[in-house]
Amino acid sequence: MVEDKWFGIPRNKIKWNPKINYKKCTGCMTCVNFCAHGVFAERDNKPLVANPENCIVGCTGCDDVCPQKAISHPSKSYLSKLTKQKDFSGCSCEGACS
Repeated sequence: MVEDKWFGIPRNKIKWNPKINYKKCTGCMTCVNFCAHGVFAERDNKPLVANPENCIVGCTGCDDVCPQKAISHPSKSYLSKLTKQKDFSGCSCEGACS
């Protein structure tokens, strides 16, 4: 696991990780190669979310690099509701999740 807490909330209590729409996924492995945190693995020539808690809270980078737009994350409003914070500049995403 990459981080233990996010804004004081235990990481394992935060439901923040990518979801793969296998109807859209072509198995290009762009997400596997992109993610430096080991969230994805390959199984049967398709990506798999193998380590969901390794996903950096607030990060949606793999959504953007997927050429088929087959990856999604929860809405950023989930994070606002979870923390009741409006400013995320102190989190590990360096404000990208705001």
